[in-house]
Amino acid sequence: MKPLSWLGGLACLPGTALLILFGFGAGILSCAQVVSEESVLSESLPSKTWTVGEFVGILSQRIEDFRSLRALATVNYSGPDGRAGFQEAVIVHRPDRLRLETLSPLGVILIVTADADELAGFHTREGLFYRGRSSKQNLLYYTQIPLELREITALLMGLPPVSLQPGWEGEGNSLYRDVAGGRREKVAFHVSLGVPASWERSGQDGTPELSAQFSDYSATTAGPFPHKIVLEARAPKLRLEIRYQEPEVNVSLPSGLFVQQKPGNAKEIPLESLGG
Repeated sequence: MKPLSWLGGLACLPGTALLILFGFGAGILSCAQVVSEESVLSESLPSKTWTVGEFVGILSQRIEDFRSLRALATVNYSGPDGRAGFQEAVIVHRPDRLRLETLSPLGVILIVTADADELAGFHTREGLFYRGRSSKQNLLYYTQIPLELREITALLMGLPPVSLQPGWEGEGNSLYRDVAGGRREKVAFHVSLGVPASWERSGQDGTPELSAQFSDYSATTAGPFPHKIVLEARAPKLRLEIRYQEPEVNVSLPSGLFVQQKPGNAKEIPLESLGG
């Protein structure tokens, strides 16, 4: 299967990789708790010693407390097909709902929705409507990131996409756990703030295949939330930096936001026909 082009998708087919994953426009903003970037918490506070149980408890509590997100973002991408920077917004309702629209100076050029059953993308300029199962393979075809929808929504909310099953061990300010296939997951923490600083998933040779960094935390009623998320992949080599602007957390979102009906003038193309 040939991966779609990140930069080419801006103009035509669904190939902007993570542009599609993280881009969506502005017409859905309303009242909720707004997190100002001016309230970024200092990471130089006095540190403390944490136990494995405390770190696991932090992850468990954050997974429970952070449920939804709505935000504009600035995204910078670099990968095999070049570099790009763009403005976008993100709507997430964990664990398995996304609505995304990509903005251009002339308006919305792409609307993407995903729930547990269906992934759809409407390219407004070309009148093309892509629809398929909300599978890991279809998400990979759009994003070039080998993650399930639940893992993607977790990352967008600054949560390491990990399972809290038994088996976690501690090493300094980090937790690690061996997973199937000889792989390993690791979560490092800001020892002063007591929040995740990074996550990585390593291959059998111990080299990270995927990693994410979380920083520029601000206080919210649900706990500290990161304004900046950096995602990196080894193959293909890519880097994605997301910087949220006044994100709204735990906002009420109607389920209808996360599904699309094909516009009457659009041509529908099954995602599976592209190899997904």
